[in-house]
Amino acid sequence: MTQDLALVLCLLAATVLMFALNRPRMDAVALIMMTLLPLTGVITLEDSLAGFSDPNVLLIALLFVVGEALVRTGVAQRLGDLLVRSAGPGEARLIGLLMVLVAGIGSFMSSTGVVAIFIPIVLRVAASSGTSARRLMMPLSVAALISGMMTLVATAPNLVVNAQLIRAGHDGFSFFAFTPFGLPVLVLAILVMVATRRWLGGAAPAPGPDRPHLADWIAAYGLGAREVRVRVEPGSAWAGRRLDALDLRATSGINVIAVERGRGFGHRLIRPAADTLLEPGDVLFLDMFSPGIAQQDFAARFGLHPLPISGRYFSDHSQDIGMVELLVPPGSALIGKTVTDARFRSEHGLAVIGIKHGSKPVTGPVPAEPLRLGDTLLAVGPWKAIGALRSGRDLLVLNLPAEMDEVIERPRRAPHALAVLALIVALMVTGVVPNVQAALIGCLLLGLFGCVDMNGAYRAMHWQSLIVIVGMLPFSVALQNTGGVDLAASVLVAAVGDAGPRVALAALFVLTALFGLFISNTATAVLVAPVALAVATELGASPYPFAMTVALAASAAFLMPVSSPVNMLVVGPGSYTLTDFLRIGTPLVAITLVITIALVPLVFPF
Repeated sequence: MTQDLALVLCLLAATVLMFALNRPRMDAVALIMMTLLPLTGVITLEDSLAGFSDPNVLLIALLFVVGEALVRTGVAQRLGDLLVRSAGPGEARLIGLLMVLVAGIGSFMSSTGVVAIFIPIVLRVAASSGTSARRLMMPLSVAALISGMMTLVATAPNLVVNAQLIRAGHDGFSFFAFTPFGLPVLVLAILVMVATRRWLGGAAPAPGPDRPHLADWIAAYGLGAREVRVRVEPGSAWAGRRLDALDLRATSGINVIAVERGRGFGHRLIRPAADTLLEPGDVLFLDMFSPGIAQQDFAARFGLHPLPISGRYFSDHSQDIGMVELLVPPGSALIGKTVTDARFRSEHGLAVIGIKHGSKPVTGPVPAEPLRLGDTLLAVGPWKAIGALRSGRDLLVLNLPAEMDEVIERPRRAPHALAVLALIVALMVTGVVPNVQAALIGCLLLGLFGCVDMNGAYRAMHWQSLIVIVGMLPFSVALQNTGGVDLAASVLVAAVGDAGPRVALAALFVLTALFGLFISNTATAVLVAPVALAVATELGASPYPFAMTVALAASAAFLMPVSSPVNMLVVGPGSYTLTDFLRIGTPLVAITLVITIALVPLVFPF
């Protein structure tokens, strides 16, 4: 062992130790090593900084932007809701469905990209299901790594090993050559994650600010019995008429809260105004504050079709309709006026549907109730109008509901985001353009379609994870320059030269896994794949089982945060330590080793 190699190994050991202690933080450690390695003379400063121009690092950053667009357009939220509904209350079922979904998607695109996209989805699922994010982020990472064992294009190490086979004059692997090994690993990994999830600990997510929910206000102001929802039929007397011509508030004691138009992704909520023209098929959400109106008779008289509604209407439509609680302060010009007199809807774009004098809600017609000092008003309308409210002399914003934190910014852009995501996946699967170029095209299209803006794109990039990845890449170059890789390869060839082929497979797997503790799995595949083919030649065996073993072992990077960008991405959101990865990763590596040694020779005979 040379002095340079010993120095590099010492720095690597110090890095691992600091990662384990989390002192200082991981990105700071990466920056420290980027500074120290060139000072050893083993690598140049250009080598140390090369990670900033690495296409894979840029790809990760771009896929963070794709994930942000899916969140802003509501695609992530709907996918998370679907996952929660399908899983039900069971945490084990949730983990299983999450891992199957991630592994399936990751089979056709970058596993790192899948994790970047799913992190916000998993955080939302954790919050809505009451499950600790620590118990879901690790299954996300594990499933993404296993997705690399599913198809040829699932991960870079597979392509590296395949290219080495072709350079050596052999045919490459088929697209689904990896699937017979990835499927059993996934099934057993799900069982392991369900059985060991308590090892990750973590209480349920801490509750957010102590703010009321929409359902709380509905109960406090007694709104449940007043909500009416009707559809305008083609022969209705209201079809083709403007709201000011109907004058429903004065003639029938009805307040039109919202007009729903369209279905599916074309569904939109129209803010009612005097010139709003009602169309057949429109669904009206009404506040019938005049007692004594027979709702069924009313609907039949005007050609309206009553629709089912419950006291949870506001909560179920919280992405479209918001609420805000307001206070009438001393000196307000509203004191003594009614809501109608104050022209509240015209001034603020919101309808007042509840008033409380002190703690007592008004039970009569709200628009005709004179306002008093200290009254609280419950106003409903579009979130945009609520966000534009400012406390002033006449009104104070008293409270905003907890649902405001989950409002989707650009729900109408969801089809565009899905189309762009499909395009990115198609480009990556077919290989028409490099992966990073596919991501660049996708991000530009997302910006063009208004799914995400530039400021949001920059905020979406998780810079700490990117710096950690960039900071660890120089170690790969340093180990190659100091002969560390060549030394390990020569030792392996000497050790397995006279042993059986299965022993050689096990040795290759262990060697690949050991390299993967310290350097990226892609770099590991680059370094070990030539060794695998050399061992096969020396033993007079087929190169395919040896090449497949290296590829599978490179994806089994479960043991260390630095083993794969996939692991690095979940360290922060999951608040994981090195110990967490070792406890969960050790049985997973052992399972992958056993499946590899047992199945690879059956599919690819020696």
